[in-house]
Amino acid sequence: MTDKAIPFLMFQGGVGREAVALYTSLFEDGEILDLDEYPPGGPAPEGTIMRGRFRIAGQEFYVSDSFIDHEFGFTPSLSIWIEAGSAEQQERLVEALADGGATLMPLDDYGFSSRFAWVNDRFGVSWQINLA
Repeated sequence: MTDKAIPFLMFQGGVGREAVALYTSLFEDGEILDLDEYPPGGPAPEGTIMRGRFRIAGQEFYVSDSFIDHEFGFTPSLSIWIEAGSAEQQERLVEALADGGATLMPLDDYGFSSRFAWVNDRFGVSWQINLA
C-alpha cells in the first residue's frame, strides 16, 4: 500500500453538497468522484454527505457533512493554494469564492507575488489564489 495524503473538508449544517457543486463548477477538471449519502433513519439528516470525494485542479479532496454540532469551523491557517493560469481565471475564482465570504487580502501585488488574493468562501474554506 502506498501512503497518500488527501485534504479532508468537513462541513456543518448540511452544506457539503452545495460547496462541492461550487468548487467543481469553477475548475475545468472539476469532478465529483463519489458522494455517499446518509440514508433515511440514519444518524444524520437524509441526503447529507456521509463521505465523498471530488477533484479540482488535479487535487483530490475528501468531504463529509458532520451531523455533530462542533465548536469549531474552518480556519484560514490551512488554505487551498491555487495557481491560476491566467489573470481572467484568477479574477473569476476570486470573485466566485469571495461571494458571500470574506476577502482577507484583495487581489494585488504583495511583493512575493505580483498578482495574489486570499479569500474565505461562504462555507468558511480559505483560498489563496496566485497568478502562475
